[in-house]
Amino acid sequence: MLLRLLGFILAVSGGALAATQASRPNVLVILTDDLGIGDVSAYRAGADVRTPHLDRLATEGMRFTRMRANATVCSPTRAALMSGRYADRVGVPGLIRTDSDNTWGYFDPAVPTLADHLRTAGYHTALIGKWNLGLTAPATPNDRGFDFFHGFLDDMMDSYTTHLRQGRNYMRRDREVITPVGHATEIFTGWTRDYLRERAKAPSPFFLYLAYNAPHFPMQPPAEWLAKVKQREPGIDEKRALSVAMIEHFDDGLGQVLAALKETGLDRTTLVVVTSDNGGSLAHAQNNDPWRDGKQSHYDGGLRVPFVVRWPGHVAPGTTSDYAGLTFDIFATALEVAGVARPAATDAVSLMPALRGEPAPAEPRELYFVRREGGAIYGGKSYEALIRGDWKLLQNSPYAPLELYNLKDDPQEKNDVFASQQKVAREMQVALRRHIQRGGATPWQPPAATAR
Repeated sequence: MLLRLLGFILAVSGGALAATQASRPNVLVILTDDLGIGDVSAYRAGADVRTPHLDRLATEGMRFTRMRANATVCSPTRAALMSGRYADRVGVPGLIRTDSDNTWGYFDPAVPTLADHLRTAGYHTALIGKWNLGLTAPATPNDRGFDFFHGFLDDMMDSYTTHLRQGRNYMRRDREVITPVGHATEIFTGWTRDYLRERAKAPSPFFLYLAYNAPHFPMQPPAEWLAKVKQREPGIDEKRALSVAMIEHFDDGLGQVLAALKETGLDRTTLVVVTSDNGGSLAHAQNNDPWRDGKQSHYDGGLRVPFVVRWPGHVAPGTTSDYAGLTFDIFATALEVAGVARPAATDAVSLMPALRGEPAPAEPRELYFVRREGGAIYGGKSYEALIRGDWKLLQNSPYAPLELYNLKDDPQEKNDVFASQQKVAREMQVALRRHIQRGGATPWQPPAATAR
């Protein structure tokens, strides 16, 4: 009798768990590389670039207008997204690169990732595309919570068709070195479609992190996409044409991924987020209008990014939000929808109130940014920025003077008021120092490097 009762209790609790798992959404995070906010037609009227699939996603969900990347370059934003913490607090204030003399981060192996948390909660976890948080164990995706990895370990490709970095092959399927054929954007899209079709047959929810290299340089769109842009936009500058073609080629890949979701019926049960790791590169004719400057800069052109969320039945279609958040808020949002408790050390904030259309909290958040870099301009030092309410304090190199802007009065950051607003400047400097101290507690070089 006792055994039968125990069996009944286990069956009921198991059924409840299955029902809970079935009610949780899949989570698909699509991160582009250097996609400027002015290079998405949903954000810029009359743009010379067309992104119909990203635009459609925005009409089917919510378009955020004041989201920023966690950093002005790749690795720190990705580390923040994966950890839910500011990048220097997990050891990644700068780019992680192949060359040990020019790498400025070491992703703390003790910090659980979003993939770790969701896998523990019963999700199948996968990364397709670019990683850029470590090349060897214990820093590869399979070491950091991903059940499945099909992509590229390093920071950028020397060519979208050879997929090498400084002559080395960093393409992997899990831990196996592979040599796929074709344009990287199309390869990642194809692998994603295959993965979605497989997961449609599985009972458990999935977390898929799809990280395209595009539209990061080198600017190598397929010839037919470049020809299409030049025919539509006669007289367009060559550099701009290459950039537009790269973006439109990516958007086509996004359309194929969305089509695979619909074809498998997963679109109804999947939370989709699309954003960029930082602003577009002005040197490669990318567009961040109406914001000042671009990639590598703490002016808003380097930080403001497109950010679109679709979740049928939960996020009202055709809506916008002016909530000012950061990329890593995806971390806290994904945990909330998966029913996972927010870790105590998390700096990220869930976007669910904004997605439900609730008003933003009255007390504004502090938004902190950091980048460490080598070369003569930076010297291996870091430079930071801090936003608090309407005020923004920043540097764009460790040797430059601090600048202060009132974003409400001066959203294009043209009028530096550091000298005339000394009280605000001092308060912001004190707050910034606290962030720098917290980040300084985490090593940003691997143990062997620090021992040299």
